[in-house]
Amino acid sequence: MEQRKKIADSIVYIVLTVLAVAFLVPIFLVIMNSLKNKLYISTTPFVLPNGDSFVGLKNYVDGLTKIHFFDSVGYSLFITVFSVLAMVIFCSMTAWFITRVKSKITSGIYYMFVASMVVPFQMVMYTMTKTADALHLNNYVGIIVVYLGFGAGMSVFMFSGFVKGIPMELEEAALIDGCNPLQIFFKVVFPILKPTMISTAILETMWVWNDYLLPTLVLDIKKYRTIPMAIQYFRGSYGRVEMGPMMACIMITVLPIIVMYLVCQKYIIDGVIAGAVKG
Repeated sequence: MEQRKKIADSIVYIVLTVLAVAFLVPIFLVIMNSLKNKLYISTTPFVLPNGDSFVGLKNYVDGLTKIHFFDSVGYSLFITVFSVLAMVIFCSMTAWFITRVKSKITSGIYYMFVASMVVPFQMVMYTMTKTADALHLNNYVGIIVVYLGFGAGMSVFMFSGFVKGIPMELEEAALIDGCNPLQIFFKVVFPILKPTMISTAILETMWVWNDYLLPTLVLDIKKYRTIPMAIQYFRGSYGRVEMGPMMACIMITVLPIIVMYLVCQKYIIDGVIAGAVKG
């Protein structure tokens, strides 16, 4: 029996190692090719940079200057920070309300949020774009509302699972002490939601920061460009692609998310488990 367990553990370890390598290889290829001359990226993409192909940080300098990269960083940072803040605050309040107020209406609202997670984006893409234009949400402030709508399903689901595990006695004690519902939420419930808040914030940050399709459909591309939108401008007409600067900008864009995930992965796992088990 013990021998079988060792064999099973070894198989799992080998499979996980292969999967880890499979996920890391593309990142390594991007780093490697971001240091090469354009010609060598096309002809020898899997070969390490050498004396002929190595160009140092030239691609990074070109990438940062050619597409006004720092302007795009500003838009992406603003949209990501405030979209995630909106999702964390409003979705946690919604989850608390529909969990504590037991009725057919709140149950229906909860299941609508859950159902929204399985609806393909392509089904609502056209109507969403038209609605955003009609409501003048096609700017870097208005798109926050759009992200709140699309991200609410998963956030409410995760927060609801965690709220169910919070003892009602804590809220009842605050009510006896004279707190109103808003004070109960922000002074008692909100601090307890920290594990799920962190995990939700990280997952939503990775989504919003790297998203290309939604900003492209909603934003006025002549005025506003997020980082993924700006990177696409390295793809010129007639199939011409500036691969070097594109690889460099992709690496700069992905690096903060990788660091953030590695630092906070414990909170992601804890928050997802806490929300899913109790939900």
